[in-house]
Amino acid sequence: MDRAARALTFASAVSVLFSIAVSQILLALALVSLLLSGEKLRLPRIWLPLALFIAGTLISLAFSPDPYNGLPQVRKIFVFVILLAVFCALRDLKWIRRLYLCWIAGGALVAVRGLVQFAAKMQQAQATGQNFYEFYVAERITGFMSHWMTFGGQQMFVLLALGSFLFFAPKAGRRATWLWLLCAAVLSLALLLGFTRSIWLATGGAGMYLLWYWRRWLVAAAPVVMLVAVLATPSVRTRFVSIFKAKKEVDSNQHRIITWRTGLRMIEAHPLLGLGPEEVKARFNEFIPPDVPRPLPSGWYGHLHNIYLHYAAERGIPTLLALMWMIGVILLDFVRKLRKLPPGPGEGRFILHTGVAVVIATLIAGFFELNLGDSEVLTMFLVVTGTGYVAVETAPESGEAGERATAA
Repeated sequence: MDRAARALTFASAVSVLFSIAVSQILLALALVSLLLSGEKLRLPRIWLPLALFIAGTLISLAFSPDPYNGLPQVRKIFVFVILLAVFCALRDLKWIRRLYLCWIAGGALVAVRGLVQFAAKMQQAQATGQNFYEFYVAERITGFMSHWMTFGGQQMFVLLALGSFLFFAPKAGRRATWLWLLCAAVLSLALLLGFTRSIWLATGGAGMYLLWYWRRWLVAAAPVVMLVAVLATPSVRTRFVSIFKAKKEVDSNQHRIITWRTGLRMIEAHPLLGLGPEEVKARFNEFIPPDVPRPLPSGWYGHLHNIYLHYAAERGIPTLLALMWMIGVILLDFVRKLRKLPPGPGEGRFILHTGVAVVIATLIAGFFELNLGDSEVLTMFLVVTGTGYVAVETAPESGEAGERATAA
């Protein structure tokens, strides 16, 4: 049962790149295997803020004007089981490295599918005589997912894990470097052609963190390389410029500003418990600022495109603070452990740097999108968190490695 739980947890974590349904079925089987194995079930020390976040969600639901409408968010709590499963079943750093390598290989396959989709969309735009940029922004590549934001979030996490692996993993575990560099090229190209600006910014910010701890001089060179990559393609250049100067009715800048302003009014009206799970979408029109002209700019108004505003508006400020407490503890624990590791490459160093980079990327992208509200992205975030805490507990610290060698 121990081996079954490990295999099922491993498969659940990898399959999320291709199907959330398959991933959650495997997760349920992994949980059953863990229960039958007699293994002591444990959570990392973030269990308290996590419990408060879940409790805040349920309390907000109880006081919601339409609790039935919020049940999808209750069902989504099951996703957090992956944290328990990873932390209990994948206790060997070698297995965690294998998991990340499977993510990298699987992510590269997903990226290839995305590139094929991009080529097909270019042909479709040409065949119909449409402006490619305007056509593509509304129908971007998605890989095996249903939305480009999910695709971009997954590709970002995989690319950051690959960078950390190449920079910090032991050389003995980095055979066939050319193959991993090829995966990096495919992942980077798919991420660039995904046209998701928040993913670009988040990957760049988290990537700078990894470069700073690998080769600090590259931090100065990296922006130049990224700028050249952006300016090399006209459509990519147009999308990048839209961060500062949007094309109306095509880019989503103005519509995001409206969702943010609306969210602030929701928080002002319901600061403690929020509107209730799923009520942001149902009651959005009630809180639109009166000076916003109609009709509204094109865009999705089902959430607030910002995790900080959305969770506060939907579940209340205390629930948002519980979430931020949890993320803050994760960062603090990973950074503290990194400082205690012996110098040089190591499994623990690669896993923990991956964890910090993924948290940084999540926080940056969260300013522009409800990324943790996406089950696939949330699953991968929790897997990274669980593997990081395994490294916190098991990776040898400075002095321990020498003591073990002496004892041997």
